[in-house]
Amino acid sequence: MSHKPSSGHRRRQDAKAKESWSAPARASTGDAVADLREAILGKLAFVVGKTPASARERDWFAATALALRDRIVEACMAGDQAIPNKRVYYLSLEFLIGRLLSDAMNNLGLVETTRAALRDLGVELGTVEGAEPDAALGNGGLGRLAACFMESMASLSIPAIGYGIRYDHGLFRQSLDDGWQREAPETWLSEGNPWEFVRPEATYAIGFGGSVTMSAVSEGVIRRHWQPAETVLAVAHDVPVVGWRGRHVNTLRLWKAEAEAPIELAQFNGGDHVGAVSGRARAEAISRVLYPSDSSTAGQELRLRQEYFFTSASLQDLIRRHVAERGDVRSLHDHAAIQLNDTHPAIAVPELMRLLLEEHQLTWEDAWHVTTNTLNYTNHTLLPEALETWPVELMERLLPRHMQIIYLINWMHLEEQGKHGRHDAAHLATVSLIDESHGRRVRMGHLAFHGARRVNGVSALHTDLMRSTVFKDLHALDPDKIVNKTNGITFRRWLHNANPELTRLAVEAVGERVLDEPEALRGLEAFAEDTAFVKRYAAMRRARKEALAEIVADRTGIDIDPSALFDVQIKRIHEYKRQLLNVIETVALYQAIKAEPHKDWTPRVKIFGGKAAPSYAQAKLIIKLACDVAKAVNDDPEVAGRLKVVFLPNYSVSLAEAIIPAADLSEQISTAGMEASGTGNMKFALNGALTVGTLDGANIEIREHVGPENIFIFGLDAAGVQARMAEPSFARDAILASPRLAAALDMIASGRFSPEEPNRFRPLTDDLRHRDQYLLTVDFEDYWRAQREIDAAWTHPAAWWRRAILNTARMAWFSSDRSMREYAQEIWRVRVA
Repeated sequence: MSHKPSSGHRRRQDAKAKESWSAPARASTGDAVADLREAILGKLAFVVGKTPASARERDWFAATALALRDRIVEACMAGDQAIPNKRVYYLSLEFLIGRLLSDAMNNLGLVETTRAALRDLGVELGTVEGAEPDAALGNGGLGRLAACFMESMASLSIPAIGYGIRYDHGLFRQSLDDGWQREAPETWLSEGNPWEFVRPEATYAIGFGGSVTMSAVSEGVIRRHWQPAETVLAVAHDVPVVGWRGRHVNTLRLWKAEAEAPIELAQFNGGDHVGAVSGRARAEAISRVLYPSDSSTAGQELRLRQEYFFTSASLQDLIRRHVAERGDVRSLHDHAAIQLNDTHPAIAVPELMRLLLEEHQLTWEDAWHVTTNTLNYTNHTLLPEALETWPVELMERLLPRHMQIIYLINWMHLEEQGKHGRHDAAHLATVSLIDESHGRRVRMGHLAFHGARRVNGVSALHTDLMRSTVFKDLHALDPDKIVNKTNGITFRRWLHNANPELTRLAVEAVGERVLDEPEALRGLEAFAEDTAFVKRYAAMRRARKEALAEIVADRTGIDIDPSALFDVQIKRIHEYKRQLLNVIETVALYQAIKAEPHKDWTPRVKIFGGKAAPSYAQAKLIIKLACDVAKAVNDDPEVAGRLKVVFLPNYSVSLAEAIIPAADLSEQISTAGMEASGTGNMKFALNGALTVGTLDGANIEIREHVGPENIFIFGLDAAGVQARMAEPSFARDAILASPRLAAALDMIASGRFSPEEPNRFRPLTDDLRHRDQYLLTVDFEDYWRAQREIDAAWTHPAAWWRRAILNTARMAWFSSDRSMREYAQEIWRVRVA
């Protein structure tokens, strides 16, 4: 279904694509700073259309980005242009790339060159970096992981293309109105994106709805033909992803939705000016907003349209590329490895089958062989609500041909069970792709599992739980399919860029090898008790905390003491991540300080950040509680100097880059067995924060690497959680056994933090007393114990800094470079240079 754009459409896109090349070429002077300075001035004048005197900060950013983009293109053109034997195609609904300027400068080795070039022009690099909008094309860990993986693949010279959606508005901009979350559109594209190239030649038609007909092509051979009722165009926009030291450049291809006809001219001329563009509005809605609310039927349909839109465009694109390079689509699995990042692109299973069957006339057997040897699936969650299912009625209406293919896949799958003597109805119901327990729904996780060559979890615990819980019966049918690939983070972004001071210390201590080989960080162990090094380390941390204190004061008006322990929990607001447990412990600590004001309390600043989904009422109420507790605590003179509470609004990648290097304590306190991996835990530990956490996700592996004495573990493990949940009165029993917890819950429920609305937080406290799905009450006392152990540890600075340095030194295994090598060797079968 490749679509050839109209000449007018092509001319419009060609003009956009060429505008960045309109500056006249300049000969190199041999002086890197002078060359870059002149390049920036050229872009400012001939592309941005400004003089230095009239340029705004955003203009300087655009000019600098365009100048650096030229150097990325040069690096790409200078690289090996041979067709790789195999490419990786990474399909993800989210790519939380954040700001790209620092990545580009660092990986090209041009940070100081750019700083000097801008300074010659009277501009500070920090100002230019701050003018770049965050590309919030993701919700949290899933999207940030995809961004880390793309950077690592480029750094390892693994040929790869990432595929996603070019959302006009990424994750919403969060503000706090008297502690209540308010959402506004994130307008990151309001002044364009200087990093991207529009690719009008890569435009594909994506169909929806319609009907399916049949025709006989030969005796006994029937072909089905889908006639969509609606067609939307997917237009490619490419963002280059430069690897470390500029040795390799990959592409992030993001799809923008456009209407086939921008306006119904006859309708417009007839006077219906709004109706004439309604089709365009419907089409463009697909790439308008990341994660539109699915609380309505229309919202659910838009979500499914988004998922199919980007998956179909990506598959059409990669098949076109393969056929152009190799000729025969039957060899696709030999030269392409497709990774489905969670269930969002799981529709790739029937879509790839459809394309192979109908566009390339393969037999069912050949198409299924290619599909199941090309696709791979990463599972990111065990939570039932996060394992996508779609109503059969919606699928049949929106994607009728795909539903036919899914039915056939399922029929053959269940027939195979019968051949092996598995006729039990209960067994067949658990392995079926169609869930019929509460209305008929397509299980997208089952579909992805069945269509993939390999299925991977993202931490050792998560993978074990996948085998024993959500995919237990499917795993029994194919015991070799599930493998583990623990997540990782790119050290270039989360150490070199986010914490240049610590990076300099590491380079001075163990040499520049640490920039290329994360394993070299192990050399810092020898300095953990070196008095001079520890003193410099503590001074570095103090400077980062002072910088964060300025941000907190600027954004919230709250003054915090950099000498206090900075206790940080920044992540998506969700009940299983248990920000509420942290808030309740804060209330209990507040009560304890009030009861014994003359006790020598360890000064602590509790810092929260994160966004709640717009329709997630409980999560938004947790934010409100945190803000109301902050107001009461911060205004109480009896706890002054001992406890402060801050909720930083509009959490983002760039804000995380400021918070993480300043954190002393990293809160990773999800209910054991519910966090697949986490990557924030890795970023904090890499930067020297000590972790307080449960035995959940990658916390287990972090403990193994940093040593149990350098992490604070509390609470039930996953087996303990399951056992305790079987007890009908566990919440009531836990509250009765903890007067401290009971008092904190009573204070919250009484309206102490909401006197104008005394019952405001009763939904939270009542839920804990009667249901407590995430076992906050059970883990509370051990969490309190761990926090007081942390208080005591903070009073011994030398021992604390020793632990912090050892955390950094022992985190090398959590590099996403290691993750990508494992994927390449064991899942994708791609050679790593």
